[in-house]
Amino acid sequence: MYLALLLLLVGFAVLIKGADFLVNGASSVAKKFNISNLAIGLTVVAFGTSTPELIVSFYSAVEGRNDASFGNIIGSNNFNLLFILGIAGLIYPLTVQRNTVKYEVPLSLLAALVLYIVVNDQILWDSAINILSRWDALILLVCFGLFMMYIYRTMTKASDYEELPIKIYTTPLATGMIVLGLAMLIGGGSLVVDNAVAIAEHYGLSEKLIGLTILAAGTSLPELATSAVAAYRKNTDIAIGNVIGSNIINIFFILGITGLVNPIPYNVAMNFDIEVLGASTILLMVFMFTINQRKLDRWESFLLLAGYIAYTIFLVVNDSGI
Repeated sequence: MYLALLLLLVGFAVLIKGADFLVNGASSVAKKFNISNLAIGLTVVAFGTSTPELIVSFYSAVEGRNDASFGNIIGSNNFNLLFILGIAGLIYPLTVQRNTVKYEVPLSLLAALVLYIVVNDQILWDSAINILSRWDALILLVCFGLFMMYIYRTMTKASDYEELPIKIYTTPLATGMIVLGLAMLIGGGSLVVDNAVAIAEHYGLSEKLIGLTILAAGTSLPELATSAVAAYRKNTDIAIGNVIGSNIINIFFILGITGLVNPIPYNVAMNFDIEVLGASTILLMVFMFTINQRKLDRWESFLLLAGYIAYTIFLVVNDSGI
């Protein structure tokens, strides 16, 4: 069992480094074709940093680990919103742009609501089974396309948009980085899913719990590192924008792509976790609209972090039947 835990950690490390290789190599190639930094940021970087969640959710779905697939995405979003923003806000209070408060945080709430609707076929449509079908996935991808259009228009209008520093590599090296990155993502994803399931079975834990906790936290490590460093450097827009953007991409893009390739049966027990996500997003909106407007203070960040700890304890106790 110690070997499975070690391989799980190795898998996470390989996933994250593979995403890094893929982003850097693809960004270099794109830059050589005179593609703008803005376009690269919206495509290569945005998708590349989400590849750990994509690979893990896709692998889980293909192997029939449906609870792990959904749990990874829903759990990642809860981890992002409650844990990462909690940590980042404790490091330095987060002041954000008006657009983030007025549009992007509500959009993340809308993403959770859309997901809740499309997966609850039995409850809402009197269907024989709850499933993320290809039609549902297509709806998510259309929403993702509209979100990317909004981001593009917002960033092109922003006069203070900071260009991404992109390092140029030779074509053979950049190509090698892309190939190596993809190979590492595939291999790392396999290690993570297989060993996470092995650990769950060994300790009698459900795939749902593993997906909502271990897989979710592991695939969110890039977001944690990015937001924590951004908060330390007082780049508060990056700290919170990284989290909100990731939550929207996780639902609309990753579940959209996964469901389009391989429809995923849905466990209604996860409705609670989507409801936690929705309630947490509403709480964040309340924090942003009250007291110090457009600012997440340290005491508010502490409440988010405490909420995540309480939520995790509830999951473990509920899963183990204590």
